[in-house]
Amino acid sequence: MSVQIRDVRDDDAQAICDIYNYYINETIITFEEEPLAVTEIEQRINTISADYPYIVAEDAGSLVGYAYANYWRTRSAYRHTVETTIYLDQQATGKGYGKPLYVALLDRLRSEGFHVAMGVIGLPNTASEVMHEQLGFRRAGHFKEVGKKFGKWADVAYWELQL
Repeated sequence: MSVQIRDVRDDDAQAICDIYNYYINETIITFEEEPLAVTEIEQRINTISADYPYIVAEDAGSLVGYAYANYWRTRSAYRHTVETTIYLDQQATGKGYGKPLYVALLDRLRSEGFHVAMGVIGLPNTASEVMHEQLGFRRAGHFKEVGKKFGKWADVAYWELQL
């Protein structure tokens, strides 16, 4: 494994779309229910990366994952807190890509002066919960049956890390 972590580029949109649409179609990890077009991903990349770090991990020239931060809440007093997001290509899970990608994102957030990172995890997702805990996040809340996907109610856990 020779992972390279870099800022997102416009030409990453298709790979990001493919990764994310898998999670939309097959899991409750995201509560989005309809697959996204590449144009929507391009728009999201441009909007998010204008104000927050948005990075990708590549191995042997293939994009294996991405991570970014975005606003936590829109009220101005929350401007130092961000919600973090990370997704790996399904074929890349369990191969050691997630942790270095997430660490790189957290390092960027620290260097840019953010104060708190919030991880929001659709449950069940043991791998994500374990990784957040290993990186120093602490569980801050558990919300029962706040989403419904695939005809089933799903919980969400909030994790926080003071940067």
